[in-house]
This record gives sequence, structure tokens and C-alpha cells, in this order.
Amino acid sequence: MLKYIIRRLAYGVLVLIAVVVIISSIIFLAPVDPAQLTFGQRTDVEAIESKQKELGLDQPLYIQLGMYLQDISPIAVIEDTKANQLKYSYLKLIPLGSSALVAKAPYLRESFQSGRRVTEILKEAIPLTAILAFTAILIATIIGISLGVIASLKQNSFFDNIAVVVSVMGYSLPSYVTAMILALVFGFFLNAYTGLNIQGSIRELSTDFDTYGEPVFVWKNLILPAIALGIRPIAIITQLTRSAMLDVLNQDYIRTAKAKGLSYYTVVIKHALRNALNPVATAISGWFAALLAGAFFVENVFNFKGLGEVTVTALLTFDIPLVLGCVLFTACVFVVINILADVLYAMLDPRVSYS
Repeated sequence: MLKYIIRRLAYGVLVLIAVVVIISSIIFLAPVDPAQLTFGQRTDVEAIESKQKELGLDQPLYIQLGMYLQDISPIAVIEDTKANQLKYSYLKLIPLGSSALVAKAPYLRESFQSGRRVTEILKEAIPLTAILAFTAILIATIIGISLGVIASLKQNSFFDNIAVVVSVMGYSLPSYVTAMILALVFGFFLNAYTGLNIQGSIRELSTDFDTYGEPVFVWKNLILPAIALGIRPIAIITQLTRSAMLDVLNQDYIRTAKAKGLSYYTVVIKHALRNALNPVATAISGWFAALLAGAFFVENVFNFKGLGEVTVTALLTFDIPLVLGCVLFTACVFVVINILADVLYAMLDPRVSYS
């Protein structure tokens, strides 16, 4: 298992490098000057040229890519100067003349628009999206598995037919449409009864007199976005759980377990459900990675200030370092979640082996 994880991590590093090369090539080749956007349209030519040189935008594309890969690499050879020490906060490993082999945290550079470090911006946005994604996938997992199990045990019943129809409708409806419907119905028309806001993030600035302008947590703003994000995963998890359970319940070992006199709960939960969870785990891990990477449309509908809003704003303002930081985080999420899903397979099903 350890060798498999190491091999997958190595593949993951190659995937991240490929992502950086492809995305940065597309961005750098676009006919837009980030230095011009940074200063505005009325800036003099000397200031723009100075900014281009500072950002390395006057270099060929392959040199810019090499410089960025060096910045994000945890091990790199860089010039050992005070300026680089402040910039990278590195740990010197091996002196190499005027340079040194160093260990450092990935440096995602500064935003072209705000001048803040990209890592600081991501640290503010990622926790909000992580809370939203975790809440949505938790709701989807509990409801989806429960509905799928009940539907499989009551095959061809009225409940089974309703569960199938509702799950198909839930999957067919785009998340942003669901978000707008929920916002209008429960955040606007029924606001007097629900007390929910039509828009808002879980971290807002206080409007109270005593704490005006200070950040406060408004947890009720999590309810509608989480439900909107969770509806499509609920539909998928319900259908996968139902199909897998129907297949497992017809296996010989289930009939043997029943013949041995095991309780109904033991047969269904410990034997049937556990062996039916592999395709469900795949769906859950994939959806969780997608939600954690940024639920762009839903976050924009509810003005939820997470990773989705940061990414969209960075794309609109052509903030290259921030776009690359968001994309790199998204790729890392998918790589890590896929590895964890493979490990989970082996834990759920003893027949799976990676030796």
C-alpha cells in the first residue's frame, strides 16, 4: 500500500506540473498586459516597462514557466541573498557558491491587483469553501445512502419509484438553478418565516453599533448554499447506492448469511452495505473534490465569499498569480482526494489489494 501511495504521489506531482504549464501558457499567451491592468490605462510607458521587468513578463514564456516552477517547488536552487530570504523564508540545505539548495514553502507570488500574497488570499477563501463543501457532501451522503438503501430494500414499491424519479430530477437540475430557486423562495418570499438571507457569506462585517465593521460569523447563510450544492450529489449517491445494493443482495454470500440465521440488521448493514459502498465512495470523493475546488456558480448566486468568487474575480481582472494559485489548489485537491479514495476502497472491501 505504501509503495502504491508513493507512486500515486509521484504521478500527482507530474499532473500538477502539467497543469501549471498548460494553464500558464494559455494565460501568458493571451493578448492582455497584466502590468497595464495593474497600473491602469493612463500610466506612462516607463512605469509599465519597469513593472513588466519586476514581474518577469519581459522574459520568454519558457523562462517565465521555469521561474514559476522554481517558486512553487519545495526544493529549489536559488541565489542566497537577503531579498530572497525575505521573499521565500527558506532553509538553506547545501551552499552552492553564491546560490544554495534550499527547502521552502511553495511561493505563489503576489496578486497583481491587490499586492497581497496569493497564499494569504487563499487562506481566507479556502476555509469558507471547505466548510460549505463539507456540509453539502455530508448532507448528500447521509440522505443519499439512506434513500438508496431503503429504495433497494423496497424494490418496485411506491417509495422506490418516487426515490428514482426525484433523484433523476435532482441530477438534471443545474446547481445554479437550484440555488436561485432556493434563494428566491426561502430567502425572499418566505424570509419572514425562515429568517434566511437571499445572499451572504458565513463571514460578514458586523452592522451592530458596538461591533461595527468587525468580522462575525453568520452560520444561517450556510444553509441554502449547502442544500443547493448537495442536491445533485444526493441524486447520484441515491441511484448508485440503490443499484449497488440490489446487485449485492443477490450474491451467494448474502443468502449464506441469511441461512446462518444472522439478524436482518447484520446482513444489510455489515455485509451488503459495506460491500456496496465502493462505487458510492467514488462518487462521494469526486463530488467532494469538485465542491472543495470551488462551487463557482452557487457561490456567485449567494455572494458566498469563498474560493469560487476569488477565482472568478481573478479571471475577470486577469490576475495571473491568483488564477494560477486557485488552479494549482484545485489540482492538488483532486490528486489528494483520488489517492484517499483508493485507500478507502481497500478499507471498505478486503478483496481490493494494491500489492
